Amino acid sequence: MSKNTNDSANPVLTFEGKKYFINELSNDIKESIKGLQIAETQIKMHEDTLKLLSISRNSLANQLREKLKNLE
Repeated sequence: MSKNTNDSANPVLTFEGKKYFINELSNDIKESIKGLQIAETQIKMHEDTLKLLSISRNSLANQLREKLKNLE
């Protein structure tokens, strides 16, 4: 789903290869679009969180590796 806003007065939704004028869609459909946008935003946020956690885990593993080397 992508939203093309070349003309902000008449935004266009592109969904599954078809284009729709958002202003011409029902309120129910507009609410579904908003729901999808929120879901996409949440997924992106959680993907970014997972990336940060992975980086942190790797850093902690490297720190542990260095500390264990000092014991040998």
